Formats: sequence, C-alpha cells, structure tokens
Amino acid sequence: MFFVLSKILGFFIHPSNTIAVICAVGVLLLLTRWRRAGAGVLSVGVVALLIVGYSPLGSVLLLTLSERFPPWQYSGRAPDGIIVLGGAIDSEVSAARHSLELDSSAERVMAALELARDYPQARIVYSGGSGNLMQNSVAEAPIAAGLFARFGVAPDRFVVESRSRTTAENASFTRELVSPKPGELWLLVTSAFHMPRSITAFRAAGFDVTAYPVDWRTRGWRDAALPFNRLSSGLARTDVAAHEWAGLLAYRLSGRTTSLLPSP
Repeated sequence: MFFVLSKILGFFIHPSNTIAVICAVGVLLLLTRWRRAGAGVLSVGVVALLIVGYSPLGSVLLLTLSERFPPWQYSGRAPDGIIVLGGAIDSEVSAARHSLELDSSAERVMAALELARDYPQARIVYSGGSGNLMQNSVAEAPIAAGLFARFGVAPDRFVVESRSRTTAENASFTRELVSPKPGELWLLVTSAFHMPRSITAFRAAGFDVTAYPVDWRTRGWRDAALPFNRLSSGLARTDVAAHEWAGLLAYRLSGRTTSLLPSP
C-alpha cells in the first residue's frame, strides 16, 4: 500500500506536474464565469513556471543532497562487496528492443564495471526490480546480470536482487540476500543526489555500507548561482531534487528511517 500511495502522490511531488495542473485549472476557469479567478490562477502558474524553470532553485535543492557524501577514496583496503542500486537501465525498453538501453543514471553501471575490474575478489550485487504500476513489470537486475557477464564478470561473483521496488526494499532485500559479516567493507553505488536516502535506508535495515556516489549532475556549489538557459532543464532538475526530498521526508515520517538527512 505504501508503494502504491507513494507512486500516486509522486505525480504531485514533481513541481512541473503541479505547475501544469495549476495552469490547466486557470485556463479552465477562464472559460467560465470565474474568469478573473482563472486569470489569477493562471498568472500564479506562469510565474511559478518561470521561477522553477530558469532560477537555480533546482541546483540548490540537488546540491544539498549530492554534496552530502564525498567521493570514495581508496585507503589501502579493497572492498568485500559492491552494491549497485537499480535505476540505470530502462528495463521496459530493453526488453521490448532486445537491446541494453541505459538511462540518465548510466554512471551507476559504468562505475560498477570499473570497480568489478579493479577489485576482482569483491562480490557484486545489483538490486533493482520494477516500479512500473501501469505495464507488465520487467525487472532490471536480470538485464544487468547479462551485461556484467558480457564484460567478463564471473557469475559466481554476481548476485541478482530483483524483487525490490523502492530504496527501502533495496536495502532490506539486499541484506537478506548477502548476509554481510561484521567488519566487511561494502560499497554502495548510486547517484550522488540519491545517496542520502539510500544510506539512511541501508542503516535502518542494519546494513553498514560505504557511499560511492556517481552521477553528480552538477559541477559543484558554483552552479547554485547560475540560472538555467532552458526552461526544461530547470524543471527537470527541480523534479529530481523534489522527488528525493519528498522520499526522505516520507521515509522519516513513516518510521522507515531514523533521520531525515544522514551524516557521512
């Protein structure tokens, strides 16, 4: 039920969707006797569209998350395991086209392949089912297994977790699957902006992992002062940031985690 409600509420969490609804309501009111109210609502929608689309709001919201955990530095100890969170492969299109199709978080897969090469003794877990409510679900992890095999990763090193639909399930199902031993070093590979929610979910599941952020999306805090030159770019970045902030808040309020923003 939590998963279904989160997907429904997720539509309105994205500012671009909310602004579109506001503008649509304004246009509809213009066609009725409440034209003055419609003009006001439409004006609010247009102003919000311009602010969210062109101001650095999206960058500020995203940077607050992505700068939370620094890049991982090798300190002389090789990792015992590498966990890659799903979201890098478009499983529906890949299945339909019989071809691997990566999406905007493809860096997760690329980083994992590099780590698999650099640390040949490390176990690798790809955690990713399907969160699609509208179509027949195609799990992401089995597709990733085929990709890693093509790049020479031995099957006995690779573990598939294909049941999870949320970050909380990524954490709990992965822990059940690998049964980490005390003192082991497990790297968690996911997008930098997604790392705070991932770390707090894994901690809540009792799995101590080390952040390996990738897919940064920004150059750093200097982007917080730069407006966007395209409306769509600002809307897209704000949508990504708002989704993550809403996820962190939902997890905290539902008792799934013990902190809103985890510390490194």
